[in-house]
Amino acid sequence: MSLFIAGTIALDTIETPFGKKENILGGSAVHAGVSASFFTDVSICGIIGKDFPKEHLDFLRSRDIDLSGIITHEGNTFCWSGFYEYDMNHAHTRDTKLNVLLDFDPVLKKEHRESEFVFLANLDPEIQLKIIDQLEKPRFIAADTMDFWINSKRAKLHEVVKKVDFILLNEGEIRMFMETPNIPLAAGRLLKLGAKGVIVKKGEHGALLFTKEDHFSAPSYPQEVFRDPTGAGDSFAGGFMGYLAKTKDLSFNNIKKAVILGSSMASFNIEDFSLDRMKTLSKSEILERFNAFKEFSEFEALLVKEL
Repeated sequence: MSLFIAGTIALDTIETPFGKKENILGGSAVHAGVSASFFTDVSICGIIGKDFPKEHLDFLRSRDIDLSGIITHEGNTFCWSGFYEYDMNHAHTRDTKLNVLLDFDPVLKKEHRESEFVFLANLDPEIQLKIIDQLEKPRFIAADTMDFWINSKRAKLHEVVKKVDFILLNEGEIRMFMETPNIPLAAGRLLKLGAKGVIVKKGEHGALLFTKEDHFSAPSYPQEVFRDPTGAGDSFAGGFMGYLAKTKDLSFNNIKKAVILGSSMASFNIEDFSLDRMKTLSKSEILERFNAFKEFSEFEALLVKEL
């Protein structure tokens, strides 16, 4: 198995200035898994209820995603309802129904325990730790989180950071978690805590990558079509992890390419609601956008005589 992803599988109701959609496919594992599936073989682990539409499972299978890690439980699927105003960097929650997510207690299959590349999407850090403990010889683990877990299970989240290679957070989360408004300082604290790398997702302002030896600033894509930002961070993570799992190259230069591919995938995700843009996305479009990132962020060195 090339990439194993554990996270939420959800039915979302989302309203933005560009429309409203009810009971659409969502969840951290879904957005990350679909994004990663453009680069590598993917298996996702999560829990759904008896109400989960078959058409969504059929779509995931159409992306050749292994669904053997999904548990179907009596009850209803995890649901999130929220809205965005014109500042679509911030989601406003209307309602959250955890439903079967309260019963999620993953026991990994043999092929999943043997996964080399693992992404722990947004989940209770206690569940993330339980999954880590079942892995046999992982080569690279990345984890995501959110403000709710930072506030409610900070100590457990510290344990997660110590056991993963990379931690992914948005700029508000890293400031909250490391208790400083200074992002480079916050990243340095996470590296001292045990992470080998930190990625700070800045939404429409790009992303930052920090390791102990290097750092990299990824630009944002000048987005003209922007309908729904839900799942953008997970799509970023899926593109990032999918490319690393495909290439199996963990050099800093390749990680930088993975960050740009993550940004590319996130930029496609926000062009429509749910996974609708991903259903029409082609590899040629991904390559074209990656090259656009490279073109608009390149510049020549400045010579002393030019000053």
